[in-house]
Amino acid sequence: MAVEDGKRFLLILAVFLGAYFIPIGDPDVQGALIESLAMLHEYAREHVLLCLLPAFFIAGAISVFISQDAVLKYLGAKAKRWVSYSVASIAGTILAVCSCTVLPLFSGIYMRGAGLGPATAFLYSGPAINIMAIVITARVLGPELGIARAVGAVLFSIVLGLMMHLLFWREEKERGENDTGIFDFSVEKSRPLWQDIVLFLSMMGVLVFANWAKPMDTVAIWAAVYRGKWILTGIFSLLLLFSLSRWYKKEERKQWYLETWGFATKITPLLFAGVLLAGFLLGRPGHGGIISSHWVSSLVGGNSLRANFFASIVGAFMYFATLTEVPILQGLLGAGMGKGPALAFLLAGPALSLPSMLAIGSVLGTKKTVVFVTLVITMATMAGSLFGAIC
Repeated sequence: MAVEDGKRFLLILAVFLGAYFIPIGDPDVQGALIESLAMLHEYAREHVLLCLLPAFFIAGAISVFISQDAVLKYLGAKAKRWVSYSVASIAGTILAVCSCTVLPLFSGIYMRGAGLGPATAFLYSGPAINIMAIVITARVLGPELGIARAVGAVLFSIVLGLMMHLLFWREEKERGENDTGIFDFSVEKSRPLWQDIVLFLSMMGVLVFANWAKPMDTVAIWAAVYRGKWILTGIFSLLLLFSLSRWYKKEERKQWYLETWGFATKITPLLFAGVLLAGFLLGRPGHGGIISSHWVSSLVGGNSLRANFFASIVGAFMYFATLTEVPILQGLLGAGMGKGPALAFLLAGPALSLPSMLAIGSVLGTKKTVVFVTLVITMATMAGSLFGAIC
């Protein structure tokens, strides 16, 4: 309890000192403050209702309707490596969500007993292995970057998961031995498996199609899906309501709502705080924060190790909505950004953000979060340097 009180005191002290000493009259500071509020406004309008809310409900459903035995069988520390990492990568590919939306889902499977390796593989793969984003990357930025992004993202998810497992295998072993299940549900399974599958597919359908971005290529199949996105969202919503009303008891639905509320109250405040801070420091895409965008672009020219490292750092801390990284990179490449830093940016950016780091810390703890972020940045830097040397 004393440790928690100490953390609260340090947080209050940091906010107080920041508010006390901030040079509020400086035009750059004023612009950065406006930018932070604008980013939070944009985030609330474009991501909370359609991205985060469905993700919280899916996370709650994972906690209530998926047995811990099933999670341990496919994603647990004792599961076969090729099975657990394949499932984690495929699940991320299917969802294709942003770095913040994947957090409730990651929290759900990790707290349900998934091993650290598969859970972090899923955490990376969800936002990074986005089929639509990879296709658009290839068409807009060139097939070389598109292929490199696809290959790099798949390899990263597996390597990251294995590295996290190896680095924290002792803690994970203890967790596996001592964890008898965080959740204790009295609701017994009274449905065939296919009914749970329909429930999850309907929720994922709502999440995916409600957030289907407008493609740049009007001829592609993505454009056809975009034109019918709300019809598809409506169909999956009706399927969701039907399955809930016909197959799930009132007590089960209540338990689900409570778990969803628990995830929302734990993650949302950290995300909002992170969005404000990210907006103040780096601004939105196309808008500068306290750190000048011109200064950023001047440091990512060429293919030097420094340029790749800096691109990885900026990509990791800045927040991107799904697909927005492509036009940003298009502008930066036109301004002289090297192909190596561009790939480093793509591999670190969509998978991480300052808001997501704060929320990941609440689930994994500071130590594991720092290691995870460091691994992503290091691997993105190395991949960008190699790609820049080849291309």
